[in-house]
Amino acid sequence: MRQRCPEVRTPGAGGDPRYRTGILSNSFVGAREREQAAYGFEDLVDQIVYSHEAGMSKPDPRIYALICARLGVHPQETVFLDDADRCVAGAREAGIHAVRYQDNAQAIEEIEKLLTTP
Repeated sequence: MRQRCPEVRTPGAGGDPRYRTGILSNSFVGAREREQAAYGFEDLVDQIVYSHEAGMSKPDPRIYALICARLGVHPQETVFLDDADRCVAGAREAGIHAVRYQDNAQAIEEIEKLLTTP
């Protein structure tokens, strides 16, 4: 049975055409299949980059460039969310707007602020 987080709204993948969404995951062999079966991530976002498939992991700046390229966006047009300080710092060093996840309400508030600020 797939579990969904009701707070997560997916503007990409057929949702709001102004946004492209992706997942950038430090992962292990089999993660794509397990996560797809459990959560259906491939149906929720436009792109997924798994580190074990890409041969690099966060906070390597090349992996942030890879997800931006696959999404067809520039780093400065991108918002990144992670719970690890080093990954948030890596994203910022790559020119991406980054939010450190603490809880759903905080993350949603910070992301909405970034999306509505010119």
